[in-house]
Amino acid sequence: SICAFSLCLLGTFLVRSGVLVSVHAFASDPARGMFILAFMVLVTGGSLLLFAVRGHRVRSRVNNALWSRESLLLGNNVLLMAAMLVVLLGTLLPLVHKQLGLGSISVGEPFFNTMFTWLMVPFALLLGVGPLVRWGRDRPRNIRKLLLTALVSTLVLSVLLPWLLEDKIIAMTVVGMAMACWIAVLAVAEAVQRVSRGTKTSLSYWGMVAAHLGLAVTITGIAFSQNYSVERDVRMRAGDSVTIHDYRFTFREVRDITGPNYRGGVALIGVTR
Repeated sequence: SICAFSLCLLGTFLVRSGVLVSVHAFASDPARGMFILAFMVLVTGGSLLLFAVRGHRVRSRVNNALWSRESLLLGNNVLLMAAMLVVLLGTLLPLVHKQLGLGSISVGEPFFNTMFTWLMVPFALLLGVGPLVRWGRDRPRNIRKLLLTALVSTLVLSVLLPWLLEDKIIAMTVVGMAMACWIAVLAVAEAVQRVSRGTKTSLSYWGMVAAHLGLAVTITGIAFSQNYSVERDVRMRAGDSVTIHDYRFTFREVRDITGPNYRGGVALIGVTR
């Protein structure tokens, strides 16, 4: 909690002080930045000092097995911390590099895409398996059949869906779809098992299932948009057309509009297939 709040203050300092040149930085004010920096040092330093003095009183006597839900949750938390460090490194490295007199560098989208992909693969693997494992201690053989079925379904769907939807297969799309299908298949399978056995389920459980399915949908959207999206800059006049992915875009006209406190133009574009 100390780290989380300290990083929130660090993010506020970066976007408010003007030390970071980014589209996300706004309301640049060095004086305000110094106030936030002093507040961050005071809060973080005080919290760490208090933890150093009283930390020995915080003890945990619970010993969980390696194959348990607690261990899988811990593994995913470690991966999320690693993802946070990737973002922190990518954000601060250009600033540190410039302050050391080594020149200006830019950490762009390829760095984050590569690092996050290989962090999210094990994250998705543990996320799908986690709800199937018991608290405290469990045995892998108890869910072996379900995992094998989910693995086969995931491999088939991760290749079949990109081929059916886009008529071509890209490796990174398959990786993304494998993560999404693994999470979705196991979430649905585990929910079906609970319902068929008559196991009592709470609203919080269905919230977890919805969250897992939502993450699967998010990963699917990222995988397809990153690998199949097309961007083109074209100069068009009224009546001109351009075709992208079997869709025909026709620039019809520009209409003048008048708002409450502005005037502008609206382009009318027809889309046909």
